Amino acid sequence: MVYEYEGKTEKEAIEMAAADLGLEKDQFDVEILESQKNSLFKKGFVKIRVHTEEAVASRDDAEFDGHVSSSKDGFFANPLPQDEFEKQLVDFVASVIRKMGYEANVEIMFRESRKIGIKLSSSYSSILIGKKGRNLDALQLLANVYAGRLGKSDVRIVLDTENYRMRREESLVRLAYNTADKVRLSRKSVLLEPMNPFERRLIHTTLNDISDVETKSEGEGLYKQVRVIYKGLI
Repeated sequence: MVYEYEGKTEKEAIEMAAADLGLEKDQFDVEILESQKNSLFKKGFVKIRVHTEEAVASRDDAEFDGHVSSSKDGFFANPLPQDEFEKQLVDFVASVIRKMGYEANVEIMFRESRKIGIKLSSSYSSILIGKKGRNLDALQLLANVYAGRLGKSDVRIVLDTENYRMRREESLVRLAYNTADKVRLSRKSVLLEPMNPFERRLIHTTLNDISDVETKSEGEGLYKQVRVIYKGLI
């Protein structure tokens, strides 16, 4: 399997991969995808691609809002439901999608003590994802509500299709850096598109170490906007 990580240095990115996958550094191959040194307008970083012989599932390093990462004890197991709870959960998600007018193969992506990943395979994946992942987020919310009704409110349910979650994270990190560059050059703030809590936190975290830029959330409800502000003149 292939995973991608980004750090301030090559060493940091590799250490992050090892910790995230629960593997020793000699258990995977590393390919340097991109390397950028610190400059006046850009923060230095190194992006690597990690190749492993086995797929690894997600670890819950923080409260989940849609993030998919990896962990040692989450090696991909049997994709078929292993107990009544998993069976009811898979049947529920498949049923909701059918009522939407579409078909999807629903299977278990990974299992952890308090988190279960569900993979949706469908020729209608783009529709299931929706604009900016809104449909996928809504399906995930329904799955979590249903899990609570089954007495499993302490278990987080993660839905993904076509690796959308990972692709979205990479896109948001690039957006954060590009927006910071624009704000520095224009000396004007930029208001980003509405985002869910996890996406907003990713923007805040990405730009947290850039001294002349700050971020704040604006709006009401689940989907708020992040404003990126130049503070070099303050």
